[in-house]
Amino acid sequence: MMKFHLITRATIGVFIALCSYTAHAQNWPNKSVRMVVPAPAGSSLDIVARLLSDKLKDTWGQAVVVDNKPGAGGLLGTDIAAKAVPDGHTLVLSFNGPIAFAKGLYKKMPYDPQRDLIPVAMTTSQPNVLAVNAALPVNSVKEFVAYAKTHPTTLNFASIGNGSSSHLTMELLKAKAGVTMQHVPFNGSPPAALSVANGETHALFAVASGVAPMVKTGKVKLLAVSSAQRFEQLPTLPTLAETPALKGFEALAWNGLFTARGTPPDVVAKINRDVNAALNSTDVKARFYVQGMQVAPRTPEAFAAMITKDSQTWGALIEQLNIKLD
Repeated sequence: MMKFHLITRATIGVFIALCSYTAHAQNWPNKSVRMVVPAPAGSSLDIVARLLSDKLKDTWGQAVVVDNKPGAGGLLGTDIAAKAVPDGHTLVLSFNGPIAFAKGLYKKMPYDPQRDLIPVAMTTSQPNVLAVNAALPVNSVKEFVAYAKTHPTTLNFASIGNGSSSHLTMELLKAKAGVTMQHVPFNGSPPAALSVANGETHALFAVASGVAPMVKTGKVKLLAVSSAQRFEQLPTLPTLAETPALKGFEALAWNGLFTARGTPPDVVAKINRDVNAALNSTDVKARFYVQGMQVAPRTPEAFAAMITKDSQTWGALIEQLNIKLD
């Protein structure tokens, strides 16, 4: 009889725990959801956040407030989510830099990506494009490399922030091509693209949507994409890898949603399902496509595995090139 009671109590305990986990998801969200964007308004990251928030507010029946917090190469905004109450109501739409690259670049960080954050849902993945000022006398990657070699003290490049894929993609090009350029970091793609358009800087790696307005004005021209294969949205633009000196070149920019570690697993699973459903919807896919972005829905586990691989790959490069930001 005693054994029966023990088994019954254990079973009841498991049942109560399961009900508790289910209750979290059923009651979530019970207030507005804050989506922190560690980049300025008008940036490619901001575009992703606003497209998603518009879709998710209907799914969740709550306001999804986009909160732009640019600064420190994305660390400032990402840290807000890392230190938030772990209930899923504060998300951050972060990217390679603050998540996969930062630990190799900074001696001290305000948060630990693995310890303090949970990967919830990957949103998009796309190559960067190599954009240069329209007046620069180059029309191909080969000509750009040759120009850089003959102007080692005058050529500079913008990036969307220290430690971003925008920054490190150019560092990879510099290393492979054997050229020297001065780095000028900005807080996000709008000011970085504007600096290239105005001739304050000469070149920039950014996602296509980040430089599209300047390309339309004719002040910026595109030379190549950083993916291994040509980009579907820009099929006539060659890859960097098509230039013999840069054979095998590949660097992708990705972003995704994260929340504070300690958030209930069922809440994380619900957010992932809802975000993936939004990403897979025909209208959202079409709107991202026009912006030069490709949706990349996956499970939290698959997203975490990809981040680990990216951290190892780029961490080795960061160490090899001895890139330090503090």
